[in-house]
Amino acid sequence: MKKILFLCIAAIPLLASCEALMLPFNRQGILQIRFAEGTVPPTRAAFPDTNDFLLTVTDAKGKKIYDGTYGASKESFTLDEGTYTICARSCDFSEPLFDSPQFGDTQVAAVKSGKTTIVTLTCVQINAGIRLRISPTFLNAYPGATLFLKSTAGRLMYGYKETRIAYFLPGAINLEMSDGGVEKTLFTRKLEPQQILTLGVNVGSEASKSGVDVQVDTTRYWTGEDFTIGGGGSGSGGSDMDKAYSVPVAKQHTGEEDVWVYGYIVGGDLSSSKCSFSAPFSSRTNLVLASKSSCTDKTSCLSVQLAKGEIRDDLNLVDHPELIGRQIFLKGTIVEAYYGIPGIQNISEYHWK
Repeated sequence: MKKILFLCIAAIPLLASCEALMLPFNRQGILQIRFAEGTVPPTRAAFPDTNDFLLTVTDAKGKKIYDGTYGASKESFTLDEGTYTICARSCDFSEPLFDSPQFGDTQVAAVKSGKTTIVTLTCVQINAGIRLRISPTFLNAYPGATLFLKSTAGRLMYGYKETRIAYFLPGAINLEMSDGGVEKTLFTRKLEPQQILTLGVNVGSEASKSGVDVQVDTTRYWTGEDFTIGGGGSGSGGSDMDKAYSVPVAKQHTGEEDVWVYGYIVGGDLSSSKCSFSAPFSSRTNLVLASKSSCTDKTSCLSVQLAKGEIRDDLNLVDHPELIGRQIFLKGTIVEAYYGIPGIQNISEYHWK
C-alpha cells in the first residue's frame, strides 16, 4: 500500500506538468467578422452583394480555417489563441477585364483566450482601371490602327467605340498602337489600387515622335475612396432606397417613420423567446431580417410586422418559403421592440434587390 501511495504522490507533479503543457492548446477565443456601415463606392459601379464576397480566414501557419462566401460563414468562429488573416474579395481577378472592379479588404487580427475579437471590414477598390477617349481626328488619321492596353498579366484590345473601363492589377500599364504591322508604345503609367485613369487619344503635334498625342484627362481622373457597405448616415439616411438603413443601423434609429431598411429574409414564426429559421412556417404575420443570409441568431435580427393586406400576401413565409435568403428593401416605421427585438411596422412599400 505504501508503494502504491508513493507512486500516486510521485505521479501528481508529472500530471500537473502534462496539464500545463496541454493548456496552451486549449486556450480559445471568439472571432467575429462584419462589414462596416457607410456609403456606396464613388465609381457608381454596380456593387456586388456582400453575401457573395469570397472570404478566407487563415492562421499564422497558412492553414485556411474558412474558405467560402461571407454569407455562408459563421456568425462567430471559435479559434485557438493566435494571429489570423482575414481576406474578403468581391470576385477573383487575375487578368485584365472590362467592367470588373474588384473590392475587398485584408486585415490581421489577434485572437486572445476568453476574449471576442471583432474585425470590421472596410472595403476599397483593389484593382485599377483605364478608360480611353478617342478623338475623331485620331480615327480619321489612323482608320486601320488598333489600340491595346497592356500589363504583365495580359492585354485588352480597346475598340474605337469602346466606352467601358478596362480593369488591371495595380502596376505599369501601357497604351500600345498597332498600325500596318508596326507596334508602338504611346503611353506608360503605373497605377495604384483604386485609381481610375481617363486618357484622351488625339493626333499628335509635329513634335510628337509617334504622331499620337496622349493626355491624362484630369477632369476624369479619380482615386476611389474608402467605402463601406450600406447606408445609414445622419440627416437624409433612410429617406430613399439608395440611403436605406442596414439591419444594425436601423436598430439605432427607432422611432423614425417612412424610412427604408434593407436586409435578408432569414426566418419567421416570431414569439417573445424564439424564432424559426427554416420551413415549414406557421405564421403569416411576421418575419425577420438580418444583415447576413446565414444568420440564425434572433438577437442579430430585425423583426418585421406583416399587416393584413397585399404585402402580407406577398411576403409571408407560410405561402412563400422560397423567400428565405432573399434580400429585400422595406419602407415603414422602426420601432424599439416587436416580439422582443427592434422591428419595422406599418410597411407601405417593398422592393427586391
